[in-house]
Amino acid sequence: MTARLVTVFGGNGFVGRHVVQRLAKTGARVRVAARDPESALFLRPLGTPGQIVTVKANITDKDEVARAVEGSDAVINCAGVLTPSGWNDFLGVHKSGSAILAKAVKAAGIKTLVHVSALNADSKSDSAYLKSKGEGETALLSAFPNATVLRPSVIVGAEDNFMNLYAKIARWSPVIPMINPIFSSIKMVRSELFGFLVPTLDPRPLEGSTFQPVVVADVAEAVVKALDDSNAKGQIYDVVGPTAYTFKKLMFMMLEASGREACVVSYPASWAYFWAFFLEFVPGKPFTCDMVTVLNNHNLPSGDNKGLADLGVQAHSLESVLPSFLNTYRPPSNRRLRPV
Repeated sequence: MTARLVTVFGGNGFVGRHVVQRLAKTGARVRVAARDPESALFLRPLGTPGQIVTVKANITDKDEVARAVEGSDAVINCAGVLTPSGWNDFLGVHKSGSAILAKAVKAAGIKTLVHVSALNADSKSDSAYLKSKGEGETALLSAFPNATVLRPSVIVGAEDNFMNLYAKIARWSPVIPMINPIFSSIKMVRSELFGFLVPTLDPRPLEGSTFQPVVVADVAEAVVKALDDSNAKGQIYDVVGPTAYTFKKLMFMMLEASGREACVVSYPASWAYFWAFFLEFVPGKPFTCDMVTVLNNHNLPSGDNKGLADLGVQAHSLESVLPSFLNTYRPPSNRRLRPV
């Protein structure tokens, strides 16, 4: 019996490479669709000879997408961008690309499509990233209602752009910046005494926003589990870790795991927007105004969607994985070959 063929868009990315490796372990044949297929050649040794192949396919090109999904038994979409660059902007990749892919999958007669989105994706979000992710979900589900949508929180792992970014900052800076709003947010709450709405302050402690990070291996396992779960079709899953942390707590955990010392200092969001504006002109865009918007808001599951447990995935704690990949940031005199 011929092993099933799974096409993975964005398989050479941070999440995609873990998905490809896990698929290869199940014995599936994997076709990695990427804008630059040569950038995905490092994935081929993860499987047996010929098990993993690469093809050229820009998710915004209808013809290339149609050729890439042809003959597939299932399709996974891990394509995404954290910072827009040239033609690869948020709306092009997240919205238009998702719609093009869903229509191609439907036209090819493929029954299974798993889409990796983002936690709190919403077409009404203040963040351009989360707004485009929300619009992408809507476009994808309109064309392919039986698609499975996974919404991961902040993803951590050896190649992530979160913990690794701040560990690099801690290498040369004695200060770790933490974003906080200037004023407490104001909410309208109905008074129990008078029965009408009154303004109340919603104070936020100077510990930053709250996140519920998930380990990249758990995200990859959830993607693969969703392929074989018939109950997952047409469902949306919030993919988060077992514990919520404030930004300040995450930074202290990073410093401990990397063996570095630094002060975590709170700055108003207005200052962060000011510096992010200039950093957007730096090649690679290490920090953007949209990142400030994301970091300045809580990133927690809504409670309305299913979670990892519904896919049979037991989430790993952040404490169990941080030392394994942040150990490399330790000073040479304080570095251990194996975390203890």
